[in-house]
Amino acid sequence: MGYSSKLKDPFIDRLFEAILVLENEEECYRFFEDICTIAELKAMAQRLEVAKMLRANRKYSDIAEETGASTATISRVKRCLNYGADGYKLVLDRLEEKEKK
Repeated sequence: MGYSSKLKDPFIDRLFEAILVLENEEECYRFFEDICTIAELKAMAQRLEVAKMLRANRKYSDIAEETGASTATISRVKRCLNYGADGYKLVLDRLEEKEKK
């Protein structure tokens, strides 16, 4: 059985369809620079880096210092890693596999 999100919505479906048609990093930059504010984009990138560091068992203080994330943000990401929809896990696993090749 597939994943059933509580956020399921036609607008979000369309957004994800749009993201999935992007073919390379340049296209991602073009699209995300248009659709997100700089702060939104940097916040998403920061949370992904926080998740990566948490998976590597880094200390909150080190993560906060290196990423600039607040301890509240780090805690939220940690909660998602432990109790979320496994989205971070999926992406981080795939990125690790890609780095190995």
